[in-house]
Amino acid sequence: MTAVPARIVPFPTAAARGEVRAAVLRLDLSEFRCYANLRLDVPAGPVALVGPNGAGKTNLLEAISFLAPGRGMRRARIHEPDRAGGAGPWAVSAELRCGGEELRIGTGRGEGDKRVVRIDGKPQRGQAELARRLAIVWLMPEMDRLFAEGASARRRFLDRLVYGFDSEHAGQVAAYEHSLRERARLLAEGGADPAWLCALEESLARHGTVIAIARAQTVARLDRAARAAVGPFPTPALSLAGEIERLCAEMPALALEERAREILAANRAADAESGTTAFGPHRGDLVAHWVQKDAPAARLSTGEQKALLVSLVLAYARELAAERGAPPILLLDEIAAHLDPVRRTHLFDELVALGAQFWATGADEDAFAPLAGRAHMLRVAAGGAVSA
Repeated sequence: MTAVPARIVPFPTAAARGEVRAAVLRLDLSEFRCYANLRLDVPAGPVALVGPNGAGKTNLLEAISFLAPGRGMRRARIHEPDRAGGAGPWAVSAELRCGGEELRIGTGRGEGDKRVVRIDGKPQRGQAELARRLAIVWLMPEMDRLFAEGASARRRFLDRLVYGFDSEHAGQVAAYEHSLRERARLLAEGGADPAWLCALEESLARHGTVIAIARAQTVARLDRAARAAVGPFPTPALSLAGEIERLCAEMPALALEERAREILAANRAADAESGTTAFGPHRGDLVAHWVQKDAPAARLSTGEQKALLVSLVLAYARELAAERGAPPILLLDEIAAHLDPVRRTHLFDELVALGAQFWATGADEDAFAPLAGRAHMLRVAAGGAVSA
């Protein structure tokens, strides 16, 4: 695929400004992974979780990740977070500070094995409202080679960043994926009513255009913010690759939507034969380049890729703080791995300066020495016991 320079489209400026934090203040778990019942009360600032591998530190981060749309940081199926031998389905609830207000979010496995979401006790029809209330982003060891592996993981990562700037994006992606599956099913069965295919392709063109534009806006903004940064982390140059991404840079939205419909209709026979849909944002990719080394991210070492990824997340945190008046909540699993002390200290310092709440895990308490007096330290023992 051809790399496409991101087109800068200004975002509307948020009215709220100031030192407002987005933070988890209380976390309650029930039958979640290794936790039968757990309540944590924490301050609005950084939280460091220290303990041996397998104690349950990452499980706490995963629980928080379910306060955002999607399947959580482990992409778990709805049954997977259930505690082995537990008494019931898993549930997570939290009291949060978001944009100057306090609210309570609850979620878990409900009847019919569907994920339920409640905000201040009121059931929600879907998960989109979560994106409207707060932004959460995470880094895990599994992401250290994000730029060298499959494009689907990079699309998911990018979409999570888009949620922070466009709370409707999660709904657009869900609607697009539903239409994508339905069109593929009809093509595989053969003999589909052309009117049904036209309706699905109309939906794919409409939602796909919105998705492509939102991704392009976000990539352009983050590229600009990352290049303006000063510090020990590398500078990533960001772009998008793919056919609809190329067209997005060349034509206005209405023309792109019409062109997408034409391409989908023309590709029906080929898509039916291949069992895939060859055109659309589900085929796009996020491309990163290390500016100082003039090297594509895919060819960097694991440590270099992680440094580039951290640089991108920092750019996102700065931009979101400017946009929404508060940075995202960050979940940093084993963040010290592959980060030298200088970069680790800079990461902590910048996040603290932004007023970000971040939850960081590690087996070695010394890794959090730069946070002495600035973070709430929790020790997680084998079996999931948590103490200050």
